[in-house]
Amino acid sequence: MLNENTELFTVCNTVRKLIDQERFRESEELIRQTMAKYPHAPEPHNLMGIQLENNGDHLAAMKHFRAAWALDPSYLPARYNLEQYADMFCRNRKDAYTENDCPQEQDKELYKTEYDTKGVGHIIKRKSDR
Repeated sequence: MLNENTELFTVCNTVRKLIDQERFRESEELIRQTMAKYPHAPEPHNLMGIQLENNGDHLAAMKHFRAAWALDPSYLPARYNLEQYADMFCRNRKDAYTENDCPQEQDKELYKTEYDTKGVGHIIKRKSDR
């Protein structure tokens, strides 16, 4: 498990560099290989969402962000990217490749965990008084 997490973190950072360098074909190929190797991991779908947004395919990107979130509802980058790209008034978008890219203080204020009758935790957006 530790090796998987390390490898996925490395892939996330490599994809970030490739996208920053506009090497989209290489980035997409690496993401596809990672999806095949780790089919149940949210990271490759989140990365594909970022890749697709950079290529101007918003609808497909949102599908991949949702897939990443469905695979792991506690995976912060997928939720963060979903919110960033769903908010049409957000002007300063910053892609979240890893959890380090997510503003932690904001998450503590905006979200809470509620447990259902079966003990399953659900992350709920708090209502804002602002």
